[in-house]
Amino acid sequence: MTESAGTGWEPDRLLDRYQIRTIPLRDDPDGESPITATLIRRSVDEHGDDTGDTGPRRAVLYVHGFTDYFFHEPLADFFADRGHAFYAIDLRKCGRSRADHHTPHFATDLAVYDEELGAALDIITDEWGTDTRIMVAAHSTGGLVTALWLDRLRSEDPARHRRVEGLLLNSPWFDLQGDPVLRTFPVSMFIKAVAAVTPKRVVPKELSSAYGESLHSSANGEWTYDLELKPLGGFPVTFGFLDAVRTAQRRLHRGIDIGVPALVLRSDKSHFAKTYSTSTDRADVVLDVTQIARWSGCLGGRVSVVPIPDARHDVFLSIRPAREHAYDEVDAWMTQVLDAPTPNREENAL
Repeated sequence: MTESAGTGWEPDRLLDRYQIRTIPLRDDPDGESPITATLIRRSVDEHGDDTGDTGPRRAVLYVHGFTDYFFHEPLADFFADRGHAFYAIDLRKCGRSRADHHTPHFATDLAVYDEELGAALDIITDEWGTDTRIMVAAHSTGGLVTALWLDRLRSEDPARHRRVEGLLLNSPWFDLQGDPVLRTFPVSMFIKAVAAVTPKRVVPKELSSAYGESLHSSANGEWTYDLELKPLGGFPVTFGFLDAVRTAQRRLHRGIDIGVPALVLRSDKSHFAKTYSTSTDRADVVLDVTQIARWSGCLGGRVSVVPIPDARHDVFLSIRPAREHAYDEVDAWMTQVLDAPTPNREENAL
């Protein structure tokens, strides 16, 4: 780790072994300034030796989804045990980055997140060196955000793009679930028209709390997290945000090129329900997994898609057998794909 490491870091109020660093951002194009993002890392002593000679040369940057923030310490432990420095980011208006004047998770263009994601790459590189190989991992909406970000980065900022070695996607939100009529051109244009006039108007559809109840220890789950930052029933979905998602999904469907190998993990089935049942514990109750399978090929070359039997929407928050299966798949992919020599790496080593 370089001498600049530690500058701007302070203890995280939510997780004992973690530190946070505030990333200042430009004025909010959606009129809710000031805005910041929050980078989270395992504390320096959790990374091991920070003298610069024996520190990790690989890192992970984790990006959450909608109605979410970083709290999943076992996920960080998994990567740290394999020699990766672990970082996560709470995007603007999300989790640790949300202030009272912010509409939770609100953006009318998902490309705005490029700013904090690029800054996070720079901070990781500053801390561990320019030869650090960074894997981006993302969940749900974060999977859509990061895929399109890497596509733009490849063509617009190749120097930053070269720092990224792979993309791990956990149930990415690649299409709008529900009745087919919701994905028709007239409905898309209606969403866009409402978003243009009243972007913060809430979509009149109540979100189910079944997924949250399957996760949180106060209900039927085994996980403990802050319900103010991740409510059981989720935050309201606005027309402006939904239009941003649909615009991004249409771009993905036309085909992009993230420029790095990708592993897409998803459940083997979906089960949409308004109330919790034991079936909720063994399926994706948020997204349609057939849509994930269909559109993953639009990421570009070198894409592996693996269904995880009985997985939840967040495969790493699944029941134990499913999440252990998911971790095994990540282990195998990292060994067989990311660790495999490539012509570019061999040339760089000469």
